[in-house]
Amino acid sequence: MTAQLALAPTAEQVEQNLAWMAERLRTLRTELGKVVVGQDPVIDGVILGMLASGHVLLEGVPGIGKTLLVRTLAQSLDLEFARVQFTPDLKASDVLGTQVLVEDERGGRQLVFQQGPIFTQILLADEINRATPKTQSALLEAMQERSVTIGRTTHKLQAPFFVLATQNPLEMEGTYPLPEAQLDRFIFKLEVPMPSVADLHEIVARTIAPQTHQVQAVLSGADILRIHDFALGCPIAKHVVDYAVQLVHGSHGSLQSVKKYLRSGASPRALQALVFGAKLRALMLGRPAAAIDDIKALAKPALRHRILLSFDAEADRVRPDQVIDQMLGEVDKLTRA
Repeated sequence: MTAQLALAPTAEQVEQNLAWMAERLRTLRTELGKVVVGQDPVIDGVILGMLASGHVLLEGVPGIGKTLLVRTLAQSLDLEFARVQFTPDLKASDVLGTQVLVEDERGGRQLVFQQGPIFTQILLADEINRATPKTQSALLEAMQERSVTIGRTTHKLQAPFFVLATQNPLEMEGTYPLPEAQLDRFIFKLEVPMPSVADLHEIVARTIAPQTHQVQAVLSGADILRIHDFALGCPIAKHVVDYAVQLVHGSHGSLQSVKKYLRSGASPRALQALVFGAKLRALMLGRPAAAIDDIKALAKPALRHRILLSFDAEADRVRPDQVIDQMLGEVDKLTRA
């Protein structure tokens, strides 16, 4: 996220921007709805991550529309798009690019950097956990610094830039766990559920038919950066930030109800994701200021991939979302005390 100071907008600017944002995001959802059936919470999570200039990890079994969602979002944005299919034999240079020997008109030879697919604005890292950890780590600098270093030369990526990665559950064959350092760079991890019965009927009606739906680009890079910068300047109440701080700090052992289930807690990036995400969520819902409910709504997407569970949690078959629910309950009690 951009670490810059912004002046607080006036009441009139807030009202104008809220109306403009509501219209833009309503149009964006309409375009996505032409192709993607259901999955409204996942769609909103991806949009929030995008507006925060963050990266989003989508997890779910194959065939439920993760890649389709990302491709449709890319079509609805006036941004450059590239896709990388991650496989066990994928190399870092296949993603970042490499130096190639080129012969010029005079017969001389020189090394020229040939850009890889990461030099885009929306990168779909499809089935990211099928590549080896070495290849996965090639994304670290790009995701954090928005740059790529080859040799001694650093190449800046065009803004806005964000990675939308899909992965299959780790218990599936042929997958590698993502390193903690890389997981921490995803602002949200969204779990994509199986479609409902009604959604399955609608999927069949839309896909087993001769007509196709055309998606129009309705949001530009300048629009995304405008919303991002506007949200940075919006104030947030101290008690809302305090709630997020207690939640993140509590993941390091101060919350007794979950202490035995946690091996490692969330990083300060989780706090940034909660606070800035809460600002954006409030704006998306037409409110100028974030509330504690916004923090609660984003707790699982922001924390589920950042907390490491202990052996006790594995023995008791406790999942990260269950731990986060307990954390929220204890923080609520502390807040009311």
